[in-house]
Amino acid sequence: MARLNLLLLMAVIATSLYLVHTQYRSRQLYTELDRVQQEARRLETDHDRLQVEKRAQATPLRVEKLAKEQLQMRTTTPAITQYVRPDGSVIPAVAPLPPVVPPKPAATTARGAAR
Repeated sequence: MARLNLLLLMAVIATSLYLVHTQYRSRQLYTELDRVQQEARRLETDHDRLQVEKRAQATPLRVEKLAKEQLQMRTTTPAITQYVRPDGSVIPAVAPLPPVVPPKPAATTARGAAR
């Protein structure tokens, strides 16, 4: 009977030590989970802030201003647009204007000269 009591006492001690170890590990995991959740909330907040900044940076007015100032770009007009055919030849966007011919002086007649 004494041996059985000793065996049962050892079993109780072993299970109590296992229980203490399990609770300790559970607390460690809970602490780590809480830390990771805080980090996730921080990252989500940073992500939201960066999305707001991205939208603020990509406004059409700001993009146009940067294109004009830093890249020296200009808006397109039909006068500077060129269309390219598949073979590589360029088609002017606007039909070329006829060459400017200076006007001829009006012919004077004898009557016009006499007046």
